[in-house]
Formats: sequence, C-alpha cells, structure tokens
Amino acid sequence: MRDVQSLLPYAQNARTHSLAQIEQIAASIREFGWTNPVLIDGRGGIVAGHGRVRAAQLLGIVAVPCICLSHLNEAQRRAYILADNQLALRAGWDEELLRLELSELDAIGYELPVIGFSTDELEEFLRLAVPLDGMPILPSGDRGEFQQMTFTLHDSQAERVCAAMAIAAAMGSYGDSPNQNMNGNALARICEKFLAHYGNHR
Repeated sequence: MRDVQSLLPYAQNARTHSLAQIEQIAASIREFGWTNPVLIDGRGGIVAGHGRVRAAQLLGIVAVPCICLSHLNEAQRRAYILADNQLALRAGWDEELLRLELSELDAIGYELPVIGFSTDELEEFLRLAVPLDGMPILPSGDRGEFQQMTFTLHDSQAERVCAAMAIAAAMGSYGDSPNQNMNGNALARICEKFLAHYGNHR
C-alpha cells in the first residue's frame, strides 16, 4: 500500500481523463472495491493508474495497492505508459454476448450504469438484445422466480414497442409484483391490457 499523496503523476501522460470518467471510476471502486493496483516506478511515479488515483482522491482514500515496476528502464517505462492504454483499446466486444449479459443483469435489477456504459449505449444494447437460443429461462437459485426473455425486432417495430413501453412505465408501479425491473413491469402491463381486450379471441 502507498499513500495516495506520495504518488507522482507522469507529466507527459498523453491519456486524458474527464471528470465524468473519474466519477465513473470512483463509482466502480465503491461497487467492486479496489481490484486493479496502481503501477509505479521506483520513485513512486505513476506508470498506470492515473485515473484510479484521481478517483481515490475523490473518494477520500488515503492509501492504495501498488505494484512497483522497478525492472523497467526509462525507455521501457515511457513506452509501457502508452502501451497499457493503447493495447486495451485494441480489444473488441462480441456484441451478441454483451447484449445478453447486460439484459440478464438488467433482468435481476442490477444497476447497469456502474459498468461504465452511457445511458444511450445501455438503452441501445438492451433494445437490440438477442438470445443465443430462443428465449432462455434464467436458472433457479439466486434468480428465484424470475425469467429473462429477449426478442429480435425490426427498427420500425422497436420504435412502436419502445413507445408503448414508455407509456406503460409512466403508469406507475405494477400492482404487488416483486419484480423491480421497470421494463419487465411495463411489458407485463401491456400484455395484461391486451389479454383483457383480446383474451377470448382465438
């Protein structure tokens, strides 16, 4: 552990961090704890983790886990500062699996913004969520009596569905349902109204 105030930012750090991103990192630390040590050189200079250190300061954390990369020479240290940031950017997403993961977390009421995606990104991913095989039922256990269903929609259909869901959600809580998922409750209300009107028609 090192005192946060003793850690020295690299003056030529080319990676930028907005206040909004620092706040996201801080939210992640609050939720998950300190999962990624700060990398420093033998003088306490930050090699990787500038954003985490600023988030620690924002949270009032006085000491953080560090790993000292004293084996790096000066050129390697400067190169790694760039590599640590750039290599992470080279990774991609399997968007189908990402949508499935996000939709399942959403179905059990997890607060998705802490993951780091913007509200617009989350809405788009959840709107286009596609199952791997049909409509999977969540396993029993921690998820209890809840099920997660996903659908594939054309853009024109999605617009109508989103509009209907927004109206249903605005109607308030859905009876005594234990479900805390707003979208699930909105869909259940729409189906309830539909069945009340067309339930006897085959």
